[in-house]
Amino acid sequence: MEPPYTKILVLVLIFLGEALAIYAEMIGARSHNVLQNPFLQTFIKMFLVIIIAGALLIAGYMLGYKSFKNIWIVGVISITSIIILEPILAYTIFKQLPTRGALIGLILGIAGMLSALFL
Repeated sequence: MEPPYTKILVLVLIFLGEALAIYAEMIGARSHNVLQNPFLQTFIKMFLVIIIAGALLIAGYMLGYKSFKNIWIVGVISITSIIILEPILAYTIFKQLPTRGALIGLILGIAGMLSALFL
């Protein structure tokens, strides 16, 4: 039997891994396109961040499957973290609000996630 804190550790690992991955993607796009930083310099920095993010995600999935005994629950945790974190990071990094179509897509994505969890 797994200790009770293992499930919380899984949540932290997956949320942190997804946050770092999204951060690297967005900072890479912003640095290269908005700030005009050299491609290779930006790529290498963000690649190193993605390696850390990937390690956290792999650990989260491994512990998550062992703890929850169901890969679908782990997948829902991952997708939910993306749905929560991506808009927050997009606004924080780019200072842009979503367009109408993007907002509708976000709302439908959240509705789909909730229906998968509760129906």
